Amino acid sequence: MDKGLVTNPKDLERMQQELVSLSRRISELEDTELEVMEQLETAQAEHARLTERLAAIEARTAELTVSRDAAAGDVTQESGQVTDQRKVVADGVPADLLALYEKVRAQKGGVGAAALRARRCGGCSLELTAADLGSIAKAPLDEVLRCEECNRILVRTSESGI
Repeated sequence: MDKGLVTNPKDLERMQQELVSLSRRISELEDTELEVMEQLETAQAEHARLTERLAAIEARTAELTVSRDAAAGDVTQESGQVTDQRKVVADGVPADLLALYEKVRAQKGGVGAAALRARRCGGCSLELTAADLGSIAKAPLDEVLRCEECNRILVRTSESGI
């Protein structure tokens, strides 16, 4: 075109229009490329921030896992000690009372006996009636007492309110 090889004026005009159109298209594509590059930079910065946050969370998770495992080990050890202590104490309890306790314990979700404190059963937290308290006060110390509401074995304490 610049060398004068195209002699037809219409062809020359079409080529010039196409050059203008291509220049405009190149400019639009460059603008789009700049926008995409900005979006990429933003996304990369967000990715870096989230990667750091993930690393911090994973480190904290590792710390908590170690702590949890240590606590679980302590609980397991303590559970074994308590189980051993329970066996020693259970050996001194009459067989019929131990059988009753185990039966009630199985029915009540693991709690077969409850302390009587401030006129309340420690198992169901209900206050005993005056008549029930009178019966308990008159009962011999070695008699097995049961809560009328929850049927657990009642253990008298110095705080029973009798």
